Amino acid sequence: MTTKLAPGLLVAAPSLRCPFFNHTVVLLVEHDDDGALGFVVNRPTERKVDSLLASLDVEDRAEELGGEVWLGGPCAPDTGWVLFDPSSGDTRDVEAVELAPRIAVSASRAFLERLARGRGPECYAVLLGYAGWGPGQLDDEIREGSWIWIDADPSLVFDRAHPERWAAALATLGIDPARVVGTRAAEA
Repeated sequence: MTTKLAPGLLVAAPSLRCPFFNHTVVLLVEHDDDGALGFVVNRPTERKVDSLLASLDVEDRAEELGGEVWLGGPCAPDTGWVLFDPSSGDTRDVEAVELAPRIAVSASRAFLERLARGRGPECYAVLLGYAGWGPGQLDDEIREGSWIWIDADPSLVFDRAHPERWAAALATLGIDPARVVGTRAAEA
């Protein structure tokens, strides 16, 4: 493999019609000869973090947590991850991997318990599942034009509203999906 794509953002090309990945933005966490792994960052669910914590028997909640649960991808939907901005609160001694400035991820149950006690970062989302590609699969999809790579941008991940992330990511490259032939701007 000649390029290092992670960390970065994969933006679904306007022509990508896969039902799950249509109009998605994926935070690519790993990319090497063994494959790739990332998290969809613009597919919120209706579920709130409080509900998820209760289903996991995480007790001792200090306050109501209004955080969102996102659908991180179609693979292993029973796995959980916390994507967060480590600069947005106390994240000392947290088991996590910092991917880029203002973007980190944790799979630690202890981290969820810390969130429940109100001692975590202010800016976070809990993800269920992930997006995964086998060896060479993502590279082939990029060559075919299904995905567009851009730098990991924390403002796209955390600061933009979900419905705006896909079009905003394309706009960083000067692409207006409404002007691309064959796309339906109303779906953006």
